Amino acid sequence: MIGKLKGTIDEIGEDYVLVDVHGVCYVAHCSARTLSKLGSAGEACVLFIETYVREDQLKLFGFMTALEREWFNLLQSVQGVGAKVALAVLSTLTPGELANAIALQDRAAVSRAPGVGPKVAMRLVTELKNRAPAFAGEAINIALKQELGEGVAAAPVADAVSALTNLGYSRDQAANAVAAAMKTAGENADSAKLIRLGLKELAR
Repeated sequence: MIGKLKGTIDEIGEDYVLVDVHGVCYVAHCSARTLSKLGSAGEACVLFIETYVREDQLKLFGFMTALEREWFNLLQSVQGVGAKVALAVLSTLTPGELANAIALQDRAAVSRAPGVGPKVAMRLVTELKNRAPAFAGEAINIALKQELGEGVAAAPVADAVSALTNLGYSRDQAANAVAAAMKTAGENADSAKLIRLGLKELAR
């Protein structure tokens, strides 16, 4: 079982990188996001590896972080999501963005990934909503976003997020801003105060 590769880049293809480890080259299939962060041929690289062993093949999948690798496996726990779709999702969304989208039940964000239709997007945000916090990574105030996604957030909070999205901000931006505002104003602040402080956060 291969868990990590440290070597030099021999070649970068459309969906893979060839890593030279002391003269032995390994093909690691990667998300577009991971490939874009790698250097050029001859440069050093480190990849976290998920090894797939089948009767007729051994396939390696490479990731820049252990968190991305965890999300790769978590995504495939959902029916209809295989390695190809999981990589497509991770090519489209960072782990933090993915955790936020699941918490907010934002099917549209998830369905931006190639190969993810409405039904698969629905299954992803529904089946993973209780597991996302453990894999949130850079996601901010995931509990608040789950409340918003499930429609059970306090009225001032929901109203503030709605007001900010009506001003043109994304739901994720609005939720982050309101979450930051709550740290300053407290959980009992009214919507007007949350909106005002949220706008200050967004203006930074």
